[in-house]
Amino acid sequence: MINPIFPTAIIGGEIANLVAQSGIVAKIVLLILLLFSLISWAVILSKWSFYGRARAQSGRFLRAFRKAVRLKDVAAVSEQFRPSPLVSVFEGGYEEYQRQTGNPAGGLKNVHSVHRAMQIASSEEHTRLERRLQWLATIANVAPFVGLFGTVWGIYHALTAIGIAGQASIDKVAGPVGEALIMTAIGLAVAVPAVLGYNWLVRRNKVAMESVRTFGADLHMVLLGASGKAMTETGRR
Repeated sequence: MINPIFPTAIIGGEIANLVAQSGIVAKIVLLILLLFSLISWAVILSKWSFYGRARAQSGRFLRAFRKAVRLKDVAAVSEQFRPSPLVSVFEGGYEEYQRQTGNPAGGLKNVHSVHRAMQIASSEEHTRLERRLQWLATIANVAPFVGLFGTVWGIYHALTAIGIAGQASIDKVAGPVGEALIMTAIGLAVAVPAVLGYNWLVRRNKVAMESVRTFGADLHMVLLGASGKAMTETGRR
């Protein structure tokens, strides 16, 4: 039985030899693609870790929010759930609520300002969630063209070798053509994970922002209810 590792090692060795024999332009292209790949995977892995923490903390924050009797109890512990985007929305709405209910009447003066404060916090969270995604979009679009440039350069070298030799012998064109094919393959290998990662993160952003909007609507109703209760208690006094 043939060990599948041997063909893989042979192919990898051939690719390494072709890269080692390539010219300065091809090596620069490979370096650029390697840099793109490192940036792409760094963004994907960091976002994957961030979304995992944010999802866990959002679940804990929602449980604390639903169990709390008073809003100030939630505000007192909200800092420990900081990775969650829900915390900023809560703090934005609650701070505006506190500012308005400090008046002698004890009720909200402007309901729309509370809603606007939560919208601003939600917009800021949306910007934070989308941070660095443009890198994935750029790499997904640019990497194939960088690989294509390397391909064109390799074919140009092959044609130059044919012109110098005066005949199209396989030993003259094998290296440059192989170099060209490697550039195409590496360009696609860099672009595909970036495309998949970008689409996955965009979908995760939509799910996260949907939960933010749902929580914002629930918080708005809670704040209105708390304001009405405060006004009733003030009237009784």
